[in-house]
Amino acid sequence: MLQEYEIRQRFIRVGRAIGEAAQACSAERNLPGELRDCIHKLDRQADAAHQVLEPYDVTRLRKMVDALEVLGERAQRVCRNMPALTAQMRSAVQHVHDELAELKHDLR
Repeated sequence: MLQEYEIRQRFIRVGRAIGEAAQACSAERNLPGELRDCIHKLDRQADAAHQVLEPYDVTRLRKMVDALEVLGERAQRVCRNMPALTAQMRSAVQHVHDELAELKHDLR
């Protein structure tokens, strides 16, 4: 498992990826409501997760990452079922999914 500092840095990367997905979501005109909802929930939960980092609690952080991963997987499923989505939106969702998977792996 990574050190606390490295986990914090990785979590910052996850937050940035979610922020980019939220921006892509705002720019997308014909976005399915389910995907928009997933991205907004990811954004809110990522903000709330920063509280888990102070004080650093790896057990709570793992639970938060698990919850974020569920939303990320849901968003990814919606993307697979919506061929009309832009490449930017698909890429943003995939980036969130990849960052979350990497963080989850590092928390083991």
